[in-house]
Amino acid sequence: MRSIRPIPAVAGLAAVLALTATACGPTEDTAASKPAASSPAAADGGGQGGDKLPGELADKLKQHGVDPEKWKNGEWKNWDKETWLREAQDFVNPVIEGLWDTERMQSAKSPDPTIAATAGTAGATDPTPRPVRAQREKTPYTRNAAPVGKIFFDSPQGSMVCSGTVVTDPRRPGKSNLVWTAGHCVHAGQRGGWYRNIVFVPAYNNLGKSAAQLRNAKQHEIAPYGTYWADWSVTSGEWINRGGTNAAWPYDYAVLHVKPERGSKSLEETVGVALPIDFSAPTVQRAGTMGAWGYPAAPPYNGLIMHKCIDRPGRLTLALGTPTMYRIGCTMTGGSSGGGWIRTMSNGKPALVSNTSIGPAGSNGWLAGPQLGRGAKAAHEMVSKKFAR
Repeated sequence: MRSIRPIPAVAGLAAVLALTATACGPTEDTAASKPAASSPAAADGGGQGGDKLPGELADKLKQHGVDPEKWKNGEWKNWDKETWLREAQDFVNPVIEGLWDTERMQSAKSPDPTIAATAGTAGATDPTPRPVRAQREKTPYTRNAAPVGKIFFDSPQGSMVCSGTVVTDPRRPGKSNLVWTAGHCVHAGQRGGWYRNIVFVPAYNNLGKSAAQLRNAKQHEIAPYGTYWADWSVTSGEWINRGGTNAAWPYDYAVLHVKPERGSKSLEETVGVALPIDFSAPTVQRAGTMGAWGYPAAPPYNGLIMHKCIDRPGRLTLALGTPTMYRIGCTMTGGSSGGGWIRTMSNGKPALVSNTSIGPAGSNGWLAGPQLGRGAKAAHEMVSKKFAR
């Protein structure tokens, strides 16, 4: 393994997420130059705790021949083709209070497809970057990387993990409930449909404790800002239709709208910060140095500790006719997928510019992420408009 090689802007970029969040915890109270497919794929849903599902969710499940109460009591574990909701409008993710306890979170693994792509040879592809050793983020995460968190979800293979980032909502300034992640963290692509029980935990394992230490950790150390359930999800049409193929990785992004498992305070108000998104899809020359944050879970990591890599990106093209992806040297593995890539803008402030999508099969020397152009912006706008008040 190599240590991080000298990069001029490292010190500044490493500090961009060292944000002072004064908010308290939860209270009780395109990649291409055109939108993906005909439009970004959207999904409608909602949810809350309690004994019964909201009417809208119950009706959606009934339309697919699923008993709503059986679903909440464990029927969601049925992954038969007939009950795996696939289409954009089929997304449902009702809150099942207490489902994601400490033990279940620790047992979740990285999804197999997270790091499973070969180096591209078509079109614009730069030489493979030298590996950059991932560094542990400083603790507490609430002080050093508050917008970064861990995503948990259920799949046919069991409980899985990804990473995500709190991003701004243009129609709810200061009160965003939006999380940016990868498409393969919410939808199985051409192999299946929407994953289930998707939650976001910002600043997960705030003090960077070991597995043994977490067994006796207090809840505010595990989830300092609480747990947030996705009640709407948007990913690209390319990912839904072709996800898992080289032609779809450049469109591997998603936006979640979330709500707290308990309380009513917005995600941004609780965390104290949300990152703007740079949808200009800058070239690698214009993008400058980037940092990738996430919770790598595949060996040699265990998914409990937040890490980061900082590097100058190169270009990666996986299939003819598809957009170029960013690629950086980084030793993070599966579980870091969906984690935000951040660069410092001309105004000196940080902005999300991509997300971790893929890495090389059989090794962990680099990561690639999609350029966020008009298709990604349209997806973000769609969620923002849906919940505008």
